[in-house]
Amino acid sequence: MVIDADPKFRSLLMHHLTTHWPDAIVQAYDPVAAGFLPDEFSGAGNDLILLGDEQGDRSGLEELARFSKREHFPPLVYFGQADELADAKSASAFMVRDQFKHRELTQCLAALLNPKLASLSPTLFGAGVERSTEPLVKGYRLVTRLASTRHSAVYLADRVRDDLRVVLKVFRQVTDAEDSLAAFDRFLQEYELIAEVKHGNIVTIYELVIGDEHSHIAMEYLGGGDLRQRISAGITEKEAVSYLRQIASALDAVHGVGILHRDLKPGNVMLRDDGSVALIDFGLAKRMRLKLALTDSGEIFGTPYYMSPEQGHGNDIDERSDIYSLGVIFYEMLTGHKPYESDSAMGIIYKHAQAPVPLLPTRFARYQMVINMMMAKKPHDRISNAAEIDSWL
Repeated sequence: MVIDADPKFRSLLMHHLTTHWPDAIVQAYDPVAAGFLPDEFSGAGNDLILLGDEQGDRSGLEELARFSKREHFPPLVYFGQADELADAKSASAFMVRDQFKHRELTQCLAALLNPKLASLSPTLFGAGVERSTEPLVKGYRLVTRLASTRHSAVYLADRVRDDLRVVLKVFRQVTDAEDSLAAFDRFLQEYELIAEVKHGNIVTIYELVIGDEHSHIAMEYLGGGDLRQRISAGITEKEAVSYLRQIASALDAVHGVGILHRDLKPGNVMLRDDGSVALIDFGLAKRMRLKLALTDSGEIFGTPYYMSPEQGHGNDIDERSDIYSLGVIFYEMLTGHKPYESDSAMGIIYKHAQAPVPLLPTRFARYQMVINMMMAKKPHDRISNAAEIDSWL
């Protein structure tokens, strides 16, 4: 979220962000035109807050101090004048408004998004890891780190006993963190939900190990990259239809045991070397007996580009919400672009609920009815279960 009264500066920051992170959802906020954010604003739902020093009749430092006092506020980067540095110590990072460079900015933000995790297992969660001769995680040789978050890191690794290449998700236990227990529960839930379903289009889980310092999930290595990359490179009509059938089959299996994915998007669909696809990342999935709601922090689960109208508005969801998300993916596979775009997450959510179902190019007209039935605004107008998608095709 970018907060500043100067539209040119807001646009500049948004350009830097979307150039480096094309899928980023950036919300621009004008404190003069829209009014100052209320005292109860917690920053929930934002990974970072970028605060400029132009705040109308309030000083930027005044707003910085107001936000910094709030518990659990997201990392806050302040863009001010050079002589304000000493007074901006409460900011997570400080940049001179008119002097920062693109690389400096993106490196700073990347560090805040993926902070170097200290204390327990520093080699696992700190700087880059080299191929290890001694297992840092018992039974595995780490090859390279693929990603990291506040609570976990994902590695490419080889299982020692048979040299099987796996993806290792390592969870860092932080007993003094308030949200550690909830994060660990989500970690265990991710394993339990995926391991419960045996299906050729769902990632295979090999094991879960819980330890004192860290726990880990070892899962199938999918060497073909993700569907997002494939869409960017361009896929054929035949491939798009094949991927749709496979994902629908996986959803049918998942829904059959009472699981909703809730974050279906191209980045969560991986490809094997043989061209088959597999669903991954059920970290947001919940049993259907659990009612969808806002989290305690007010965050909505899911990704706005692929979020159903009911999910975007925090209403109850069922299988048809995942089917809507799959419809969005199918549209993107065929056309190469997303059906709804906006400058803000809320703008995208609004379009999902209010904008007409997009029309496919004439050459794909044969699939328009399938898109209409998957992306209908009202759940009762949609295809009711994933198994029906194959019949519609």
